[in-house]
Amino acid sequence: MKVIETSKAPGAIGPYSQGFETNGFIFASGQIPVDPATGNIPEGIAAQTEQSCKNVGAILEAAGAGYENVVKTTCFLADMGDFAAFNEVYAKYFTSRPARSCVAVKDLPKGVLCEIEAIAEK
Repeated sequence: MKVIETSKAPGAIGPYSQGFETNGFIFASGQIPVDPATGNIPEGIAAQTEQSCKNVGAILEAAGAGYENVVKTTCFLADMGDFAAFNEVYAKYFTSRPARSCVAVKDLPKGVLCEIEAIAEK
């Protein structure tokens, strides 16, 4: 088992790692839309989805994989009314169309609008 760490994605804000690699799979922790360079959170669902996708991509890259290796994502939205706008941005990154769950939740860390976690095959 190997912990995945990269400065190209936000550091963990709790007792967990950015990701883990084991038995040929990569497990990326849920990524919220924090810009790792500035710590800023962009405004709006489209910009936040973009940043969350980039953060997932940075973890995949650190593990030697890419979006095309993703087999499953779990997506969390603060408002299901953002579903269509979220999908529009998400589709640009996850072009292989991995299996996915997308649910609305009451709150997300730092008051963000979305969070994405991923499982990928190495």
